[in-house]
Amino acid sequence: MQRQTTIYKKIDVAKKWYIVDASDKPLGRLASEIAVVLMGKNKPQYTPNFDCGDYVIVVNCSKVWLTGDKIHKKMYYDNKANTYGGLRTRSAKVMKESYPTEMIRRAVGGMLPKGPLGKEMLKKLYTYAGAEHDRKDKKPIEVELTAKREK
Repeated sequence: MQRQTTIYKKIDVAKKWYIVDASDKPLGRLASEIAVVLMGKNKPQYTPNFDCGDYVIVVNCSKVWLTGDKIHKKMYYDNKANTYGGLRTRSAKVMKESYPTEMIRRAVGGMLPKGPLGKEMLKKLYTYAGAEHDRKDKKPIEVELTAKREK
C-alpha cells in the first residue's frame, strides 16, 4: 500500500489571531515560540515553501527581560549608509527603554526564514509596548507561550 502526500495550498489553511502577553518572560524563549506560530509549524498543514502561519499580537513588550548581564552587554547594530560613519549601536537597556517593540521584532525576525517568505511572515507580527492594542475587532485568542519568571 502506497501512501499519498497531501500538498496544501494557501486557501486550505485557516489563519487565526493570537495575543501574547510578554510581561515577565525571557526574550529569546518568547521570540522562538512566536516564530513557530508565525511560520505555522504548530499546525499539521505546515508546508515550508509558503506562509501558513497565524497572526500574533504581542502586548507589554516593555516588560520582557533578558537573562544574565545581557541588559548591559548586548548591543543592537544598524548600518545606516546615509549617515556619517554609518554604524549605529544601541545597548539592550536603551532598546528596552526606548524601542521595546523593535527589540521583539528583531528577535523574532532573526528566527524566521531569510528572504521574501520571512518578510511576509514578519508582517503578521503586531507589537505594542503597553497593554492596549487596536486589533480587538479580530477577536484574538489569548495564549500563554512561555512560563513566567519565578521571583
